[in-house]
Amino acid sequence: MPSIALRRWKNERSQKLREIKASHAAIGGSARGRRFATLQINQAFAVMLSSQFQGFCRDLHDECLVHFVAALTPVTLQTAIQKLMEQGRKLDSGNPNRDNLINDYRRFGLDFWSEVESRDRRIQIWQGRLKMLTDWRNAIVHQDFDPQRLHGVKTLTLQHVKQWQNACHGLARTFDVVMHDFLKNVTGVTPW
Repeated sequence: MPSIALRRWKNERSQKLREIKASHAAIGGSARGRRFATLQINQAFAVMLSSQFQGFCRDLHDECLVHFVAALTPVTLQTAIQKLMEQGRKLDSGNPNRDNLINDYRRFGLDFWSEVESRDRRIQIWQGRLKMLTDWRNAIVHQDFDPQRLHGVKTLTLQHVKQWQNACHGLARTFDVVMHDFLKNVTGVTPW
């Protein structure tokens, strides 16, 4: 069974993304071609995707943290350890990029990204797409479209955002499995 965070990603968070995708089709139609009105929707979709993925990563970290500290003894340490592990967490204010994920999940004593990379041969592709999503998200919210930071992409298309969404789906599933296995190994209890 997947974590609550992954179920929420697949249901509630994905529903919000489906709604913005439906808005794209309603405004621009589903056929190929230049549809200037959809550019703004593509940008909104990219920002929404990044925020929903960040929310998933934070939700998963929270869920793992609850399970992790529940295994600590004496019980009086649990609250203190939880607060320390949440303090300065990058996912509370920063993008869900590789470095921030490594920083936050390292708090469990786990070489997080190495574990993620060992689980699926597509991780490098997904990581590249996550970086591209993050770079475009930053360009959109800061209105700074420097071509050198946007991987040679001059116009954001729905196809780009769909690729990024697929990468986020793959990463979310992989993160869920990595943390499940890690927590089960460390605590001796299946976390979800």
